Amino acid sequence: MDFPPTKLVYHVDMFNLQSQARFLSLFKAQDGRTALILDSTVFHPQGGGQPSDTGFIVFTGSDSKFSVQDVRSKDGIVLHYGVFEGSNPESGMNIEEGQEVHLIVDESRRKLNSRLHSAGHLLDLCMQKVGLGHLEPGKGYHFPDGPFVEYKGILPQDVLQVKQKELEAEANELISKGGKVYAAILPYEEASVLCGGNLPDYIPKGSTPRILRLGENPGCPCGGTHVSDISDIVSMKVTQMRTKKGMTKVFYTIAS
Repeated sequence: MDFPPTKLVYHVDMFNLQSQARFLSLFKAQDGRTALILDSTVFHPQGGGQPSDTGFIVFTGSDSKFSVQDVRSKDGIVLHYGVFEGSNPESGMNIEEGQEVHLIVDESRRKLNSRLHSAGHLLDLCMQKVGLGHLEPGKGYHFPDGPFVEYKGILPQDVLQVKQKELEAEANELISKGGKVYAAILPYEEASVLCGGNLPDYIPKGSTPRILRLGENPGCPCGGTHVSDISDIVSMKVTQMRTKKGMTKVFYTIAS
């Protein structure tokens, strides 16, 4: 697609739920869904262990209203999938390039996703604090139907049972203490210092990664949305730890 990369408004302010943008293009995907491309977006696309935002895109000066049901990113371009609403669902098919739109994110879904995603990062910190820092982080899955974090390495069953309780206790202690959550796009060297002097190999040297910090703890690269304070997670329960095929998974839930 011959479009410039979409400007990510939530990268600058991850607590913002509304923004203005310009409509660039509309197309029908192979699966039949309608997708909108804008010059900027406040919607978080699915990725990094976090599901996409949903909400609405309202076209200024017209009756067109687009219900955003899914958001994806491809080659730096954010695709907003959904349907036009109103008496004539096809009314939005003739909108003009450059038209101003107003973006509105579903607040309850964003807050839930942000809490789940932040809780996953908190568990990464707790792994260090309970003596499991030697396990290399794998992937995280923070979707509401089964959140977990994954680490490369295995642990004996008796150790798993002990560490499960320790992780939950450590996580809830950090939540009770609270601490401001920060995310900023930084020069590579500054980002490296905040992340303990080491950035993952997938972060190119000389780049400007976005770094997340939970309180005064070491940071980590992350493009997602998060709570404003660690205490906003409310509480966490580590429901299971298990080892399989060289990986250790930590499953968790948060308070409703």
